[in-house]
Amino acid sequence: MAGRPALANAFVELHGGLGAGKTTFVRHLLRALGVTGRIKSPTYAVLEPHQAAGLAISHFDFYRFTDPREWVDAGFRELFAAPGLKLAEWPEKAAAVLPPADLRLYIDVDDSGQRRVFAEAGTPLGVELLA
Repeated sequence: MAGRPALANAFVELHGGLGAGKTTFVRHLLRALGVTGRIKSPTYAVLEPHQAAGLAISHFDFYRFTDPREWVDAGFRELFAAPGLKLAEWPEKAAAVLPPADLRLYIDVDDSGQRRVFAEAGTPLGVELLA
């Protein structure tokens, strides 16, 4: 997925329970995109920004998101309107304010600990990412 040019301006939602592997997926994707240094979870900060080869990347974790006013106050509307890759964990917590996702990834862990990922395109850009 990191090699797809369409990813540069995509909004990707990551769905799954606690411990499903959403942040781990993001870490591997960011490494594949060339991000170096520590990649930490934005659970408490809500947003961790990254740069890779001129690409702006915003990694959101809306787990603790409770007030839609935070969206405006934090400048997230402007971030989502700007070019760059946006990755959002727990998007359902901010569903009322998020734009439509280009790609939705659902990570499920079965009883044996195996993970399954289901990908769903939400826009033509998402279809391009899955092609």
